[in-house]
Amino acid sequence: MPVATGASLDLPLPARALAIGAHPDDIEFGCGATLAKWAANGCAAFLLVCTDGSKGTWDPAQDPAELVATRRNEQRAAARALGASDDVTFLGWPDGELEAGVRQRFEVAAWIRRRRPDVVLGHDPWKRHRLHPDHRNAGWLVTDGIVAARDPLFFPELDAPCHRPDTLLLFEADEVDHVEAIGNSAEAKLAALLQHRSQFRSTMGITSAGSAPATTTSLDADPESLEFRARVLRRLAEHGALAGVPLGEGFHRIQGL
Repeated sequence: MPVATGASLDLPLPARALAIGAHPDDIEFGCGATLAKWAANGCAAFLLVCTDGSKGTWDPAQDPAELVATRRNEQRAAARALGASDDVTFLGWPDGELEAGVRQRFEVAAWIRRRRPDVVLGHDPWKRHRLHPDHRNAGWLVTDGIVAARDPLFFPELDAPCHRPDTLLLFEADEVDHVEAIGNSAEAKLAALLQHRSQFRSTMGITSAGSAPATTTSLDADPESLEFRARVLRRLAEHGALAGVPLGEGFHRIQGL
């Protein structure tokens, strides 16, 4: 993870923020603590998920339609755990098949205009050696959607006036040049991640949690959930160290949108 010289620390509190992820749970992994910190201080935080999450399982017998419904409910619960709006936008494109096309760009631009965020957060499309195509294409949709949202001659049929955000923060960044110190918001990030119960086995390595509710308290004694928690905190400590704070989330920051 290269780090740019002179990395910045902490944006001014935005009034409104929009985080855009490829799948349910990507936002929580990428910027959950930052959203929680801002929301706790009065920011209106919104989530947009590009795909339906229908391939997010290792169980070949899983009914995809049931998984989609489950993951939407999990995502709304995670948004509440962050203190963000649980009016989550689901674009519903098929998992694993997201394209950075004009129709998808239209939808992302429309929601940027409707939500009118000061800060947009999303996947870094320039990250090298990225395997998952949805993450790459979701990143391009964020950058291309911002351009389309800000300029009035893009998509004139949209029902919302053009809007230019102030800042773009790219998570999973190939080059980190900005850190948000998160303090106690690490707990909100973990609580939100643990709402994504359908992803325990495939994403988090938690196979032995049984039927306990997905809360930090109920999973305190489970060794695999404790190891997952430790991994998340280690990553936050690594990012925080880049800016001399105990815990942080790292981004590539783009201004002058």
